[in-house]
Amino acid sequence: MMRITVSPRFEKRYKSLPKRIKEKAKEQELLFRKNPFDPRLKTHRLTGLEKEAWAFSINYFYRIKFIFLTDDEVLFLDVGTHEIYK
Repeated sequence: MMRITVSPRFEKRYKSLPKRIKEKAKEQELLFRKNPFDPRLKTHRLTGLEKEAWAFSINYFYRIKFIFLTDDEVLFLDVGTHEIYK
């Protein structure tokens, strides 16, 4: 089971999400904990300056950006729409 730590930025941005997005994020997080590469998450590596980071989908518009700390531990960096990639 994947262990998750969150950054202060992630915490702040998560609190400002709409309630329905928070609920969907919790569902997706459960999938992620079991298998970070579950096809329903659309997990993908980022490119360019973000090449060390990954992201998975909450829904079509919202994403969670993260890095792997170990094989079974990640740090959630940010959450939001595509602006999190900038």
